[in-house]
Amino acid sequence: MPTEILMPALSPTMEEGTLAKWLVKEGDEVSSGDLLAEIETDKATMEFEAVDEGVIGKILVAEGTEGVAVNSPIAVLLAEGESADDIGNLSAAAPAPSAAPAPDADAAGSAPAAAAAPAPAASAAADGSRIFASPLARRIAADKGLDLSQIQGSGPRGRIVKADVIDASAAPAPAPAAQAPKAAAAATAPTGPSTDAVLRTYADRDFEEISLDGMRKTVAARLTEAKQTIPHFYLRRDIKLDALLKFRSTLNKQLEARGVKLSVNDFIIKASALALQAVPEANRVWAGDRMLQLKPSDVAVAVAIDGGLFTPVLKDAEMKSLSALSAEMKDLAARARDKKLAPHEYVGGTFAISNLGMFGIDNFDAVINPPHGAILAVGAGAKKPVVGEDGELAVATVMSVTLSVDHRVIDGALGAQLLQAIVDNLENPLGMLA
Repeated sequence: MPTEILMPALSPTMEEGTLAKWLVKEGDEVSSGDLLAEIETDKATMEFEAVDEGVIGKILVAEGTEGVAVNSPIAVLLAEGESADDIGNLSAAAPAPSAAPAPDADAAGSAPAAAAAPAPAASAAADGSRIFASPLARRIAADKGLDLSQIQGSGPRGRIVKADVIDASAAPAPAPAAQAPKAAAAATAPTGPSTDAVLRTYADRDFEEISLDGMRKTVAARLTEAKQTIPHFYLRRDIKLDALLKFRSTLNKQLEARGVKLSVNDFIIKASALALQAVPEANRVWAGDRMLQLKPSDVAVAVAIDGGLFTPVLKDAEMKSLSALSAEMKDLAARARDKKLAPHEYVGGTFAISNLGMFGIDNFDAVINPPHGAILAVGAGAKKPVVGEDGELAVATVMSVTLSVDHRVIDGALGAQLLQAIVDNLENPLGMLA
């Protein structure tokens, strides 16, 4: 029977997407790994691969179609011996794309597999539950005498694909553990006046309605979740930057021939990464009923783009040189603005940096991006009067920072130690190269 290819979930928060471009046409033969289409998610434009072989029998969703819900059919794949006449045997035609509800998935959670998700052909297990497997996988299983109900699928939604049955032996694999019944979802807390109420309030005023795209829905959902569920507290410090600015100027002169120019933000990334190593108990994330303490320093950096923001993650930042961090950050920021980041590049990390100093902001409080334990809000450096160690009044370049901390993960004294370590690194920048 023909197999429906479903709209995949290509990012952790994707509920719907835009089918930007088909890379195949009806009648084309495809194999596992072949590119089928380009999909615009709430975060990026990504390529969409096939997981099975066959012939594209029918394209159900045209290029440029917006609001295509995840898991809705977008094309039909024909297996060997099937023809376009068999498409009419499918149980249901592809539904018209419709807007999906605002996403509530965790942007920092695990990314779903970025692969094409043909609708699995179903058979029944002994207990009456459905078994999802591709036609090719079923044929190989029959040839090898395998019981599909005893094979754990690695495809989308647990679907059994070719690789699963090729690697399996005739001996039955352990049956998956029975899942506990899902708890009833708690009622969603109201987030403000209803749409109708707001429209009535401004009915006599001239306004323009602006629809929410996928990214803005995600930002709204994530920030609401963060402020409602995370017990924030805030630690503030002023950092003297004169030594860092002088050191940066010297390094940039030496690196000019290599085309490298370090920013203050590069030093902040490095200082934070080293601070997480110096205070390892603060290098943690909240995991529901436990905490995870990471060994590497994976630092996320907020990047503003049109309509939202990304937080690409610089992994193992404590191990990288300033020039390497600078080059990686420039690359991630450029691809973030073009929405070309892959999910693994903006998922994860324990700590984030949000720098608004380039906009002239003196100081601000940033919202923690769960499951991170903390985020550093960085303001602009400015000339200010300071009292020196000898009691004399002097002028120094001072930058104000605020550390927003998840109190479930990091207590006050521990947060103060982490912030002190960041301050020490930035006020004594030469030590970061030791």
